[in-house]
Amino acid sequence: MAAIFRTVLLLFVGFISISVRAYEANVEFSAEAVQSMPDRPPMIAKMFVSKNAVRTESTMNGITMVEIVYPNENRRVFLNKIRKTYFEQSTPVKQPKNKQSSTGSPCNQRNNSVCKKLATEKINGRSVIKWEMTTNVNGRSLKSLHWLDKKYQMPLREQFSDGTISTMTLLGKDEIYGRVAEKWELLATRPDGGFIKSQQWYDPNLKIVIREVLRGDYVRELRNIKIARQSKQLFKIPDDFKKETITNMNIQRNNR
Repeated sequence: MAAIFRTVLLLFVGFISISVRAYEANVEFSAEAVQSMPDRPPMIAKMFVSKNAVRTESTMNGITMVEIVYPNENRRVFLNKIRKTYFEQSTPVKQPKNKQSSTGSPCNQRNNSVCKKLATEKINGRSVIKWEMTTNVNGRSLKSLHWLDKKYQMPLREQFSDGTISTMTLLGKDEIYGRVAEKWELLATRPDGGFIKSQQWYDPNLKIVIREVLRGDYVRELRNIKIARQSKQLFKIPDDFKKETITNMNIQRNNR
């Protein structure tokens, strides 16, 4: 659950990332991933989440794009239903957990950082563990402080070397499209007084963020969530589809 506040709601190029984040959910489900902003039509994708893969379908300019992400295999597949072809891409390989992983250290999967546990404290009534992180950046050692929530293993407060302070505050429970979620507010304040504020709604049953509101009323959310076992056929490459490479696809475009 350490990554619960990494947003799951990014759409195509955006929709690529949503697949990986949705995989963090602890149940199989289908949903609509919606991205909206003022004065623009919403972007909508269908999403199908299984235990081992996530399928995303979206339509742009009348063309339906299908992407299947296999997080455990570090790969994703794009299907062209018109041409009956597909091509594959590798995804970043997750770094192996270090020795501190069992302690909920913020240095988990960060090879260039070392963390030191400083204390156990309280923030807004929630138990947190205070950590000091030392990160090597271009030969420089940069120090930052991180207060990790004991329950969710996510930062309630962070203080960075440039003076930026980030806080996460639980505002209460809210109902989103028939699902009860926790509403959190993220506030990042810079030394010059500038700040960035956003809200996130975390579904404790799915264990993912199902709605996020960013600056400028930019909204990313999951709608019509239906908990159900997903068909294995959704996550298979059709037998009559031929594999393409990026090189072959570029040659075909240039020959048109």
